Amino acid sequence: MFTGIITGLGRITESRALGSGASHGKQLTIEVPPGYLDDVQLGDSIALNGACMTVTTFDAAANRFKIDISHESLDKTASLAEPGPVNLEKALRANDRLGGHMVSGHVDGIGRVTLFQQVGESWELRVRAPRELARFIAYKGSITVNGVSLTVNRVIDPNPAFEQSGFGQVGPDQGCELSINLIPHTLQSTTLGTLKSGAQVNLEIDLIARYVERMLTAPKPT
Repeated sequence: MFTGIITGLGRITESRALGSGASHGKQLTIEVPPGYLDDVQLGDSIALNGACMTVTTFDAAANRFKIDISHESLDKTASLAEPGPVNLEKALRANDRLGGHMVSGHVDGIGRVTLFQQVGESWELRVRAPRELARFIAYKGSITVNGVSLTVNRVIDPNPAFEQSGFGQVGPDQGCELSINLIPHTLQSTTLGTLKSGAQVNLEIDLIARYVERMLTAPKPT
């Protein structure tokens, strides 16, 4: 489990194929800040852009570790196949502060940035979520974007009439569009400040929403 509070900024420096076939995954080498691996052991979980991965080898003195990522995980996530910056979070300890919200580290879908612009001292991030996730996203609810715990400020659902609103235009065959406010500290402490319109992001819905949906749709005992 995680909290969505990023504990370090890393960089994928090497992406090596684990086989020649299309079904093979990759081995990633990640560079981390000095001292980040001091309390890490083999087999520990570290989330990369919100995706929970297992440390397979690490070199604390060289500030780097490696993980094996399957083809399935690569297919269901964004920004993990090639070298580049990543948000890092170590697994939650029982005595840690829960500064964000309960995060499983399992990516539910890939969203697309539709707008990223400065508004006053902050920035507005708009993301188009897949249609299958739309019912789990709520105003003032929690969502994880590339591993970062964030609060949804506005949301617009698909409209069968495809009407233009002041916020966005979402057709009936699309997912919802959500808006998030990012303060300068979040941009400085995560990779979200590098996002651009059209970029793909990893999304994880609120854990509570999963159980609410299950309770409402599961067959009732007879």
